Amino acid sequence: MNVIVAVDEHWAIGKDGDQLVYIPEDLKRFKALTMGHPLILGRKTMATFPGGRPLKGRRNLILSRSPDFAPEGGEVYHTMEELLARAPEDAFVIGGESVYRALLNRCDTAYVTKIGRSFPADCWFPNLDENPAWRAEEISAPMEHEGLPYRYVTYRRVR
Repeated sequence: MNVIVAVDEHWAIGKDGDQLVYIPEDLKRFKALTMGHPLILGRKTMATFPGGRPLKGRRNLILSRSPDFAPEGGEVYHTMEELLARAPEDAFVIGGESVYRALLNRCDTAYVTKIGRSFPADCWFPNLDENPAWRAEEISAPMEHEGLPYRYVTYRRVR
């Protein structure tokens, strides 16, 4: 499996149930990388999507503890075991924090957008730079959106 995430300087990913910042080019990259692949996400992450609906063009495997949660266009799983039994190898884990933490050890590639600023946050992603199981293999040139610096870093699990 793969993981895709945008993090700030301290590996923060969100605040009050939403991303820290939206960068149009990063959203295009997210779509390009994930289109046609299954997505694994939590219910709260799906709530941040347009209309709070599953993303089109991708199979949405949604983890939720709520037995009444049944969004149109998504597959809901109530346990991680149930979800993993149906999750294909080419799936992208897209959040939130608890889903990332539960599945990071099952992923081989991490597509990380590193934002060169810190934000107030209440959710974090594990720092892959400090994790010997991961190695940065591809690092893009620095980019900027409205004065906000960022770059793309692809990490691979060390074999």
